[in-house]
Parts: sequence; C-alpha cells; structure tokens
Amino acid sequence: MPMPVPSPLDEIDSFWRTSIVPALKDYIRIPNRSPAFDPDWKSHGDMDRAVCLVRDWCRAQLEDLASVEILERPGSTPLLCIEASTDPRRGTLPSVLLYGHLDKQPEFEGWRPGLGPWTPVLENGRLYGRGGADDGYAVFSIVSALRRLNAAGTLWPPFLALIECSEESGSPDLAAYLDHLSDRLGVPGLIVCLDAECGNYDQLWYTTSLRGNLIAELSVETLTHGVHSGTAGGIVPSSFQVLRHLLDRVEDSRDGRIRLAAFHVTVPTNREEEVRQAARTLNRLVWERFPFAGTTHPRSEDPEKALLENTWAPALEVTGADGLPPIRTGGNVLRPRTTLKLSFRLPPTLEVSQAVTSLEQAFSAPAPFHAAIQLKITSAMPGWNAPTTAPWLRKALETSSKRHFGQAALAMGTGGSIPFMKMLAERYPETQYFVTGVLGPESNAHGPNEFLHLATAVRLTACLADILTAYADGSRSPSEHGLP
Repeated sequence: MPMPVPSPLDEIDSFWRTSIVPALKDYIRIPNRSPAFDPDWKSHGDMDRAVCLVRDWCRAQLEDLASVEILERPGSTPLLCIEASTDPRRGTLPSVLLYGHLDKQPEFEGWRPGLGPWTPVLENGRLYGRGGADDGYAVFSIVSALRRLNAAGTLWPPFLALIECSEESGSPDLAAYLDHLSDRLGVPGLIVCLDAECGNYDQLWYTTSLRGNLIAELSVETLTHGVHSGTAGGIVPSSFQVLRHLLDRVEDSRDGRIRLAAFHVTVPTNREEEVRQAARTLNRLVWERFPFAGTTHPRSEDPEKALLENTWAPALEVTGADGLPPIRTGGNVLRPRTTLKLSFRLPPTLEVSQAVTSLEQAFSAPAPFHAAIQLKITSAMPGWNAPTTAPWLRKALETSSKRHFGQAALAMGTGGSIPFMKMLAERYPETQYFVTGVLGPESNAHGPNEFLHLATAVRLTACLADILTAYADGSRSPSEHGLP
C-alpha cells in the first residue's frame, strides 16, 4: 500500500515543529528591546544578535532560492532583507513586499510564575515569551510559505521581505530603507504585513483599518518645590487637581468619550458592514478576551457598538506619570508638579495635524488658578484605511481560510496602530494589501504572558502560501486580478 501524501498544511506544521519553534525559542531569549526603550541598543548588542540569528536561519532554509542580507545605514537600526533570486520567467509581474519586525516591547510586570519575557515556554500549543507573536514569528512564516511555493513548483513572484528593527518605536528608520531599495522594489502589486490582530483562532482575519496614535505629555506646576501638605493645603492648589480639570476638557470622565469634535470622523459604510459581520461572529468575545478585574464590565455590551468604538472612535489612555512618588515613599507633601503621558488613539481616516491643533487649542486657555501648563507633543502617527480589496485577493482569502481553517475569512478593523502603513499607502496608493496576524484573544502583546498560538501561526502560514500563489497566477491573467 502506498504511503499517504502529506497535505500542504501537514508539511508546514512539521516544518514549524522541527525547525521554526526551536529558532523562535532562541529569538525569544534575546532581550532586543526597541530603540525607544533601549537607546544604547547598539552597544548592548542584543539587536545585532537577534538579526544575525534570524539571518543565519533564513540562509540555511532558503539556500540558493533567495538572497538574505543585513542592511544597516549609519545611525539606523538594521534591516533584514530577503530577495527572490532573479528569474526571467517571472515576466513583468509587479513585486510583492512582505513585512515583519524583530524589535520588542520591554518586559512589563505581571508574568505568572514559570513564565518570563525572555524565557520561552511551550505549553498547550502556546509559545510564551516576549516577541514571539509580536512580531518574531513573521519572518519564519514568510520563509515557510516561500518554501511551500517552491515545493509545489510555483514560480515565485518577485519579492522583497523587509524585517525591520524599530517598529515598536514608530518605524523611524523604515522610510530611508524604502528609498534605498526603491529600484529593487519598484511599485509592488501586493504588500503583506504580518503584524496585526485576529478576532479569534478559528478563521483567517485580515485587517482593513488601523487607528492612528497621538502621544503627548501634559504637565502642571503650581510650586517651585514641594511644601508641607498641612501647612499649604487649602491655600496652594494641587497640581493633580488642576490636571483632573484639564483632562475634562478633552475627555468625558463619565463615559470616556472624547469631547473634541475634531477627533471624530464619519465611519465608511463598508467598514460598518465589516463590523456587523465581525460582531455577529465574535459576540461576547469582543470583551471577554480581556482580563477584567472584580465586577468591572465593558463600556458597552453591544458587540457591534464596542467594535466600532474600538476601531473607529478616538480614545484616551494615561500611560505614564511623573511627579507621583511610590506610596511607600510618599510623604505629607503638596507636590510641586504632576506630568501625565497621554496616548490618544485616532480614527483611521483622521488627519493627524487636525488632532494636534485641536489638542493644543484645548489646553491653550488658562488653567484653574493660572497654574503653569506645558503640553509637549512627542509623537503623531496617522491611521490607515485599506483600499477596496481586489476580486482575486478576496477570492484567495475566502478559499484559503475555508481550506485551512474550515471557516470563512473575516475583515476587521484594529484598535492599535502600525505606524508605517499610512506611509506605504501614500507611496503605493494602487497596491493591494494583505494585513493579518496572530494576536488573538489573551495573546497579550506588550503585556505579561505574551504568547504565540502555534496552530494559528501554522494555518496562517498556509494561507500566506495560497495567497502568494494566487498572486503569482496573476502573471497569466493580470487584468482579471486587477494588477497594475
């Protein structure tokens, strides 16, 4: 009796278990924090260790199928570049740009016993550790998908895979690298980004919008130095009290709604329909995926409304504070100043300069008691709204999701930000985008206990191979595929 032929999914799963997971564990062990969190990253050497580890693994897996090199411009973080070998049979099909990143968020607190940010742990199909899901898996998934195309005899489309090392810092180095590689890249017909979310682990999710991000520091000073709180209380205003009042100018403390009209947009009709479909599928998982404490409940228990608020409405979070000592060292002192770090999420189509102007105007009026106010804008990154999905790509997404997940593919907006997506959209407005990822329920990127859901990563890799195959088929009928 002949031996059964392994399915493509079985082959990819085997490659993940035997080759990718061991390499990912080595990658997780390296604390290659993004430059914003480790300004001395070069001297510490962790970034170079991570990039060299991945480069050597890619070379071993791709051999002569593609070139693998590390680029490093003066003063910039390194970029791992994987490029298809020249093959004249590819004709004039536009290139594919594939994207991932290797830099990581800092450790954060709260990892459960037995886990840690730099300690890879494989448990119940989940690979725990910082950076495995966000976004170390991406380059491994890309290489695995390319190997699958080669095994199937598919003629690869021309492509560049760019794996950067400053995404968690806002991708400040990526534009210069894109300029440097523009002749090799041309105008891509497809851009693949593997750094997004998934609504669940049951089907293929692709991202059609991302919110922007505006980060500012708001400081209030009422004294030149601290004084006895009993002596000064009732006479000197508290900097914290003044800050509370100022925040009420921009956010309604009762329901969290942003008061500034310039921060809101009209939601496109097609995105509303995508939200309705996603809400019907996810239902209570929209909020049950989060670890609410005690009797805390979500701002809305209407799945559709909650998703719209998460993806198309502005929101504010205070992510840091200066001037507040720890409780154990906080004495009876009326503190001279308080500074808060404000992180605003902005609707995908909002013009960032409009938000900056509105925020500056909100804090331009005198503060209570004429306390000294200082507003410092530290970062302003636009959101992204995808172009209409071409018929060939929509068909490939549907077919592949049913093939490997057994469920239809679904579109979703993402409440977070990927800073470079707007930059790519402005450079390549006619390009098609496949933005996806493995950051599903409880995967907790940026927080404690981050994990990579391995079964989803394997299926996503198989879907990526299918979509690259569908794109390559466009060389035979480009008009049908809507290719440039």
